[in-house]
Amino acid sequence: MYFCDQMRTFFQSYRKFLITLGIISIIILTLFYRALTPKEVLPIFQPAEVNFELVDSSLQHVKKFHKIADFRLTNQNGQIITQREYENQIYIADFFFTTCPSICPIMTDNMNLIQREIIEDNKVKLLSFSVTPEIDSVEQLKKYALEKGVNDAKWNLLTGDKKEIYQLARKSYFVVKNDGDGGKHDMIHTENFVLVDPDKRIRGYYDGTNDEEIQTLLADLKVLKKEYGF
Repeated sequence: MYFCDQMRTFFQSYRKFLITLGIISIIILTLFYRALTPKEVLPIFQPAEVNFELVDSSLQHVKKFHKIADFRLTNQNGQIITQREYENQIYIADFFFTTCPSICPIMTDNMNLIQREIIEDNKVKLLSFSVTPEIDSVEQLKKYALEKGVNDAKWNLLTGDKKEIYQLARKSYFVVKNDGDGGKHDMIHTENFVLVDPDKRIRGYYDGTNDEEIQTLLADLKVLKKEYGF
């Protein structure tokens, strides 16, 4: 009985101290856990790490410092678009054409799904390059944009010099096996969506026709945003 009274007196006397000590211990353990838990970071894709069939032979040996090249093309509103439009932005890019009867409609639907997910996010945008710019005029792109629910503030559909677009596909985004350089009879076709970070680096590839991969893309987007503090 005496021992119990002593213990009760002890705990009453040091109650605040013990509670404070417990809180501090929990905080310290939480900090240790966070420090020891590996931070999830997406890979940075370099030319030498991508399927060599998708990479121009002049870049297959490059192991670091690859960035998307600058471009100057025209969007569905007749505006000139360069990479400045994507300064300090994450974006998802693909290559398509408005008259495509096969994979492009599925890709466009999935881009639209992503658009709905990011509509209120001012740090993420979408970018689609036409691989048949001779057909996809500004007027054609605008018509397509209206039909497909493209939000001009979030999503640019680009047309312009065919050689420039094909060079981007082959030497910047690494999305096609075709070696065509944009000549009159050249035609590239790819289902790839490409996740690009604010430093113009490739952080992920996804099959734009696959629902599961679209969900993976959306999950990876959250990881990338966290990395940049967005």
